[in-house]
Amino acid sequence: MPSLQSFAESANLARRIGVVLGSLLLTLFYCLLVLGRAACGRLDRARVDAYTRAWSRGLLRLVRVRLSVHGQLPDFNDGRRYLILCNHSSHYDIPASFVALPGSIRMLAKQELSRLPFLGAAMKAAEFPFVDRHNRDRALADLQRARQMMESGIVLWAAPEGTRSKDGQLQRFKKGCFHLALDTDAVIVPVAIRGIHQVLPARTWRFNLGLPVSLHVGAPIDAAQFDVEHLDELMARTHGHMQALLHPRPARVVPGVHETAPA
Repeated sequence: MPSLQSFAESANLARRIGVVLGSLLLTLFYCLLVLGRAACGRLDRARVDAYTRAWSRGLLRLVRVRLSVHGQLPDFNDGRRYLILCNHSSHYDIPASFVALPGSIRMLAKQELSRLPFLGAAMKAAEFPFVDRHNRDRALADLQRARQMMESGIVLWAAPEGTRSKDGQLQRFKKGCFHLALDTDAVIVPVAIRGIHQVLPARTWRFNLGLPVSLHVGAPIDAAQFDVEHLDELMARTHGHMQALLHPRPARVVPGVHETAPA
């Protein structure tokens, strides 16, 4: 069977430069749209949703990702608070999630992004919450603001691994977003994206174009059924769900046992 890599085209230097420049220009364009509308008092949540999805589709087109979506998409309009937890092995995890999933999704971002020219200000205007990972007191205050955003209808996207995986394998989880899930009685939606680590391997500039990527949505996990004493159990269950989505096991065949159709 051919590998995913055999379907890809490795980008040459000119193409890499084109992808990087195109991505920067596309990001700057939508940042300026957000900031311009915010300055005029004409920026609303629905407009931000449209911009984030258009920006994400543009980024995926530049690398010609062929994205498919599997699993049942949740209804984010039922009054509950939702937290999407996704594996993190590429810069393209976030655009793929924005394109594939419904709702007003905002990434729980690291504080360092808030200092980037244009992007930081646009993310603030667009209701992207930032978390200072190096200062516990500020991190708690940041998570409180994130909670308020969730209560207003925003669906938060977070990467519980905290950093990108080098090989696409699921890493150990950090506790921050699980404390947020417990504090808000959130519904955790586990998501795993297969093949995306090959589009732009972590810590490289080797773009692979035209790869098939599949986003898999798992069964929701109600954090309201857990308390802080069972935080590790909630983390383990979520890790197990995401691991199964990322690397499904083939069905086990038991010799001599035949499945019969129900009467």
